[in-house]
Amino acid sequence: MRKVEVRSYDARWVQHFSEEAEKLNLVFGDEIIDIHHIGSTSVPGLKAKPIIDIMPVVKDINKVDTYNNMMQEIGYEAKGENGIVQRRYFQKGGDYRSHHVHIYQVGSHEIKRHLAFRDYLKLHPNERELYGRLKETLARQFPDVIESYIKGKDYLIKEIELKALIWYEYGQIDHKVTDM
Repeated sequence: MRKVEVRSYDARWVQHFSEEAEKLNLVFGDEIIDIHHIGSTSVPGLKAKPIIDIMPVVKDINKVDTYNNMMQEIGYEAKGENGIVQRRYFQKGGDYRSHHVHIYQVGSHEIKRHLAFRDYLKLHPNERELYGRLKETLARQFPDVIESYIKGKDYLIKEIELKALIWYEYGQIDHKVTDM
């Protein structure tokens, strides 16, 4: 059974991302245009489930399925679109997940959405703290019900995401945020 566990930020998550990104670059080669560390483990100071979210950006999303066997060889389970059109999603670790890979084709709006959310939280400590506290509270409330944990975060994620997208488009003048 999957357990909902939220931990304090761990600086080693950056290294875990880098190590896995190297493996993904070997699998996908020239098909990858870029690769980003996203999700809560990519935001210093943010409490998170200890699962590394990785977002490769590829030239052609339709070619990704041809790499499923190679992804399986490095421990990933292919989940197809898994609820988001034009995404390819992979999980590593079964019930004790360690990594999620969300692949999008260059130009997808989803790329901007993920990067805006991440970068906004990096530069807005009050929002980061609010989000972290909510996640911690929900993990205590629903330690065995991941669906309730996810549903409980939804309203705040949508609120922050809206602010983040506006900020990303119009307000992040001279603020460079990196994946590392």
